[in-house]
Amino acid sequence: MSELRKDPIINRWVIIAAERAKRTGDFYSAKPSPEPAASSKPCPFCEGNEGVTPPEIYAVRKPFSTPNGRDWLVRVVPNKFPALAIEGNLDKKGKGLYDYMRGIGAHEVIIETPQHLSSFTPLSEEHIRLVLQTYQLRMADLKKDTRFAYGLIFKNVGERAGASLEHTHSQLVVTPITPIRIAQEIKGAKHFYDYRGRCIFCDIISQEIEEDERIVINDEHFVVICPFASRFPFETWILPKQHLTHFEMIPPHILPSLAGITKKVFQKLEKALNNPPYNMLIHTSSFTMEETEYYHWHIEIIPRITRVAGFEWGTGFYINTVPPEDAAKYLKEIAV
Repeated sequence: MSELRKDPIINRWVIIAAERAKRTGDFYSAKPSPEPAASSKPCPFCEGNEGVTPPEIYAVRKPFSTPNGRDWLVRVVPNKFPALAIEGNLDKKGKGLYDYMRGIGAHEVIIETPQHLSSFTPLSEEHIRLVLQTYQLRMADLKKDTRFAYGLIFKNVGERAGASLEHTHSQLVVTPITPIRIAQEIKGAKHFYDYRGRCIFCDIISQEIEEDERIVINDEHFVVICPFASRFPFETWILPKQHLTHFEMIPPHILPSLAGITKKVFQKLEKALNNPPYNMLIHTSSFTMEETEYYHWHIEIIPRITRVAGFEWGTGFYINTVPPEDAAKYLKEIAV
């Protein structure tokens, strides 16, 4: 059983998950090893290997197909090595300065296609819409559990970005507390709203459209930018123009637009940076928050083309060697 422990200095929670050490590839030697030979094991996420994964939680299936069999389009299974376990009570405790609780939450894998693809850009926009809809449905379902406070959808592509399997997939981790990164973002947005009476994300969208220096794509429902204070080269955000607090509450009529724009963004990044490793994160409100006028869900995409080193770890400052204006101009001009 994993455990959640709270850093008493900056109130950051850490998951201590010894079980995940059983995963291959979690630890690397300091000396680079030769490129490994292709694995002879079957990919557990490919169609026909459904018995290798834990039983599915949810799936988008073709008519007349049966659960845990072939003929699916999108499939959700529990992570085989979960960071948090779904069974049990939190059992919160304190010991002197230290607060901790049992590692209760959820950890699911969204297998985006039965085909063995390393990226979801070859998928149709309609198929990507089904993936996004699956994200929403799983978030909405787990939100009903009163033990849980936050759900993060994320996608790791490439070993350097933390992916342990090549087959394109996403993950959903649900935690019993709101992570500090999200709490800081919500707090900053609330502070701006209290001072200005406006949503800071809506203001960013308006200013970026007006200045047109950092815009990559601008359509009816979404704008894609390289943010003004980008932490990483070619960091890219997808922002909805409609003010919405929760990702899982996106109206169905704009999902096709989000699918199309997401596909275009990744096509541009893959073409510009020669299929880079990357992380995709969906930042949304915590489960306990009502709809507010100050917070705005969005997607952050971080290509992993530079390393975070001692200065960044020691200070929290990031050094970005590519100005976002240059990155946006370059991405905007790439035809897909």
